[in-house]
Amino acid sequence: MSSEKDKMIAGELYRPGDAELCADRARAQKLTRKYNSTIVGEDAKRAPILDALLGSYGEGTAIRAPFYVDYGYNIHLGRDIFFNYGCVLLDVCPITIGDMTQIGPMVQILAADHPRAAADRDAGLENGNPVTIGRNVWIGGGALILPGVTVGDDAIIGAGAAVTRDVAPGATVAGNPARPLPVRPGP
Repeated sequence: MSSEKDKMIAGELYRPGDAELCADRARAQKLTRKYNSTIVGEDAKRAPILDALLGSYGEGTAIRAPFYVDYGYNIHLGRDIFFNYGCVLLDVCPITIGDMTQIGPMVQILAADHPRAAADRDAGLENGNPVTIGRNVWIGGGALILPGVTVGDDAIIGAGAAVTRDVAPGATVAGNPARPLPVRPGP
């Protein structure tokens, strides 16, 4: 029989009040509080916290505090990724972000979801869906990436966009819900 944690990570219905999950969230809160009390330039203090908090991250990754997660261990970051201030990653399922992606302030990446069936919600069950963001993606400030979304390599997400569907590689999307924008020639 699967644990509630195994069910959660697999995207199945699970009970968030499970003792193991509560302990894991408390651990993540403690680590993010510690990380968020550091300042830029305190890399010697920050690296061990990120090592303990995140599933994996590559060299050159920079995360400006404050930064918030549910569990941390389901977050996998490539190299040279940048997170600006105030980002939220609800990682009940894996959140994977490719190399050289730039993420603006106050961006929310949500793998956490809730069942559509009222009876399941009434029973206190939750679920999630993984989020995958490719390499060299630019996500504007305040964007919202919803559960189950895949963003292709080299895509651009406009500031404040609510991304409810997959984004093709190289596409630019904006709005609520996010829709593709016409391609404009570069400078």
